[in-house]
Amino acid sequence: MRKTELLIPAGSLEVLKVAVLYGADAVYLGGEAFGLRAKARNFTNEEIAQGIAFAHEHGVKVYITANILAHNDDLPKVEEYFKELKEIAPDGLIISDPGVFSIARKIVPEIEIHISTQANNTNYGTYRFWWEQGAKRVVSARELSLAEIKEIRDHIPDNMQIESFIHGAMCISYSGRCLLSNFFTGRDANQGACTHPCRWKYAVVEETRPGEYMPVYENERGTYIFNSKDLCMIQHVPEMIQAGIDSFKIEGRMKTALYVATVARAYRLAIDAYNRDPAEYEKNLPWYLEEIGKCTSRDFTTGFYFGKPTEESQIYNSNTYYTNYTYLGTVAFVDERGFCKLEQKNKFSVGETIEIMKPSGENLEAVVQGIYDEDGSSQDSCPHSRQIFYADLSVRPEPYDILRRREVDKTEE
Repeated sequence: MRKTELLIPAGSLEVLKVAVLYGADAVYLGGEAFGLRAKARNFTNEEIAQGIAFAHEHGVKVYITANILAHNDDLPKVEEYFKELKEIAPDGLIISDPGVFSIARKIVPEIEIHISTQANNTNYGTYRFWWEQGAKRVVSARELSLAEIKEIRDHIPDNMQIESFIHGAMCISYSGRCLLSNFFTGRDANQGACTHPCRWKYAVVEETRPGEYMPVYENERGTYIFNSKDLCMIQHVPEMIQAGIDSFKIEGRMKTALYVATVARAYRLAIDAYNRDPAEYEKNLPWYLEEIGKCTSRDFTTGFYFGKPTEESQIYNSNTYYTNYTYLGTVAFVDERGFCKLEQKNKFSVGETIEIMKPSGENLEAVVQGIYDEDGSSQDSCPHSRQIFYADLSVRPEPYDILRRREVDKTEE
């Protein structure tokens, strides 16, 4: 059996540490340039170095995205950037552009190169081409079925790696190569500045009747005609492994620590359970699904893995997420009193019952017994975003435990 890597996104140093502790075998992140998430906070070179050091201490690899489709004036800057990364020494670079690939081979030949899904990798000939150029891994196009991936596995060198998405947002355009954002706003998705117009609401305007917006209906369910459901394959981990995929990739470099921890932990436990005993995986599957539903998400789909998506793979009536749990903060450390220090992410108050989420898979209910500012003054709540404070909980947490609060479903009221 091939060893399966769980690859988790990180949009900040805090999230990287959470990803590492909640189950990642590898983490991918973007520097301040040349990645496809320019709106994410991204990492300075110093933060990349700190992240690599933390990850390596825990036996986790770090891959850097440099997967823009480069223009002429990008190439000299890419060369300088790779010279800086040479000193930082990540475990791999994720690249889509052949020009950028050539620069990486010249400047950092010692660093693995992974070919981004952005390069439209849909057949075993493409995989073999990149292998012959020196790539270690190719990320499959999202448009491939599991049967096609299995066929690719059968036609490429055994030690060549396949990486495929297992969870996260789906792009409406082919392998993520979209022109809508550039057309509408001048911000190029292929340069890392996508404004996600696939999630916007659309109407039809007749040329001689400006200002009269006629809604676009598909089976009278709504107007979000490009709005895909999110990919979720946690029910199909066995099929993903049997297809010969080496790395299961979670999408989401702009997600919170709570999202990353929730998804990473669920897939980590699912993969490990299946490898120990498929019956254990099947038994625990309802829990994995329940946990996945506790982070911000849309409705779920299996994408292209079992055939081409149908109209059931789209969301027609909304572009919003479900938010079942609110992220309150990540425990930085616990003092001698047992009080935990953290940075406020969302307001909570004394007397509330919240949940402590642990990397092991435990979820512990705790009552907030007290909240104190950095000077030790008691507060009824922590109302200020990013406030540093101490919380006295009825259950003692540990560093990197995540605090979250279940939100009431309106149907339950």
